[in-house]
Amino acid sequence: MSSPVHAERLARVRAELSRRGLDGFVVPISDEHMSEYVGDYAQRMAWLTGFGGSAGTAAVLPEKAAVFVDGRYTVQVRDQVDGALFDYVGVPQSSVTEWLGANVSAGQKVGYDPWLHGIDWARGLEKAMAAKGATLVAVTPNPLDAAWDDQPAPSNAVVTVHDAALAGQGAVEKREIIADWLKANGLDTTVMTALDSIAWTFNIRGTDVSHTPVGLSFALLHADATADLFIAPEKLTDAVRAHLGNSVRIHDRTAFEAALADLKDKKVAVDPDRAVAAIFTALEAAGAKIARHRDPAVLPKAIKNDAELSGTRAAHVRDGVAVSRFLKWMEEVAPEGGLDELGAAAKLREFREANGGLKDLSFDTISAAGPNGALPHYKVDETTNRAIETGTLYLVDSGGQYADGTTDITRTIAIGTPTAEMRRRFTQVLKGHIALATARFPKGTRGSQLDILARQYLWADGVDYAHGTGHGVGSYLAVHEGPQRIAKPAGGQAGTEEPLHAGMILSNEPGYYKAGAFGIRIENLVVVTPVRIDGAEEDMLGFETITFAPIAQNLVDVSLLSAAEADWLDAYHAEVFEKLAGGVEGEERAWLEAACAPLDRAPAALAA
Repeated sequence: MSSPVHAERLARVRAELSRRGLDGFVVPISDEHMSEYVGDYAQRMAWLTGFGGSAGTAAVLPEKAAVFVDGRYTVQVRDQVDGALFDYVGVPQSSVTEWLGANVSAGQKVGYDPWLHGIDWARGLEKAMAAKGATLVAVTPNPLDAAWDDQPAPSNAVVTVHDAALAGQGAVEKREIIADWLKANGLDTTVMTALDSIAWTFNIRGTDVSHTPVGLSFALLHADATADLFIAPEKLTDAVRAHLGNSVRIHDRTAFEAALADLKDKKVAVDPDRAVAAIFTALEAAGAKIARHRDPAVLPKAIKNDAELSGTRAAHVRDGVAVSRFLKWMEEVAPEGGLDELGAAAKLREFREANGGLKDLSFDTISAAGPNGALPHYKVDETTNRAIETGTLYLVDSGGQYADGTTDITRTIAIGTPTAEMRRRFTQVLKGHIALATARFPKGTRGSQLDILARQYLWADGVDYAHGTGHGVGSYLAVHEGPQRIAKPAGGQAGTEEPLHAGMILSNEPGYYKAGAFGIRIENLVVVTPVRIDGAEEDMLGFETITFAPIAQNLVDVSLLSAAEADWLDAYHAEVFEKLAGGVEGEERAWLEAACAPLDRAPAALAA
């Protein structure tokens, strides 16, 4: 592919770097808050390269440039980024540091924006550059912003109060808990930069980032339970100001960096995984005493209280009605032809909106037909939009943001008659899903210890999937929320070694992907719950499934299921019908009842 637009942009960036005396620059998908999903104003890598994924980095040198993505985006990056302009580099097999180390020359200066990178990354790259006789330079303002003529401005949308009845805990109480933590650790202040942590702590929500209900802001929380909130004043209504109260001092977001200089001699907690390098250097310059600690909101935010769990269960029932109505519609319309991925995604959103209460989608719907389903993080657009054809599989991964909860569900359906291979792989994925859903494990168990449960049946056939099995989910917040996750321990991925606690919400989403052919994923959300076992000598935990929608029975090879697995699927479908039947009527109710009927176990004997 040839991309004149991106060639011209790359040339403009190189010219700006030259003007500033720089030989190179690193461009991440990031913002000042180290967010997973960023506002339009911060989509610098997409503007420069054309890459539309949610994770990746670009590096630019005078004669070479590269894009760095993980295995989720191996195909997508080649579809979207001009290989004549950028080398494709896979991570973790390689890295920005390794590539620059191999391509910079002595005396060259490579820039980075210290408001977009972590401190450990910056210091590691600095050492690698020094070893080559080159220099890493912190650069502000960002040179891409000078080259990007029509760069959007940061959102100035107002924030809203998150109802205490849904939050289950008042903002004052949350600040007091954090203040107690500060005092217990001999600290004066903590810097809070993660947008979802700020939203949770202050019980506010916003619309500044697509699909994640947060407002652009920074915060300093102090041991006396007061706080300084840095947010554009026009974003605060009188109601929000009254909600925040006198103990929360309001400042413009642009005043945050200067405020760090006032922390001289203070003992300040900073999270190196969530606070950018510029914050560390500003505190060091101010003479503050920096203590590395995880953001104190992260764990309590992940452990949902009773009100949050009640809300998310209700949200999942409404969402399940919408998804089930969509599945019926797909079953009827898709085989007729004329339907494409964009049309299906739009119809699913229409069903969600019809329920009422939908604030936003929780992420861009993955509406993937045939071979596009083999791209786990596929994002449909006008250029990739594919017709949904008979004889293929259709994978749809989607979710909604509701005031009482965040949903995330994946279903795979056969358009027409599935092949034996499709049914075998689907059933292996289902068996792994059931194994994880029914797991019982001692308190203190980590996600890395459970991951194999979901992969074992695929591994038996010598196949696997390249993504994690489960991620944490917020309460009307980020659809990907730490610190917990279920994944292989390899690669140093954060969260796999986090103990699971009762009240945490995670996804259960094993899959299988055959390149160029089809993809399969079955995803429900689960809540970690205490489990009573007669005679148990340990405190035990398990999972409560809270996502409700039919799983395609025509894709199940019953002969591969054990009796216990078949019983689980029947019991799950019985609960789906019980939960959702009140939200549908007429033909939709009849369809739901049929989709949730017990398995036809006649075709073959169940496995022992």
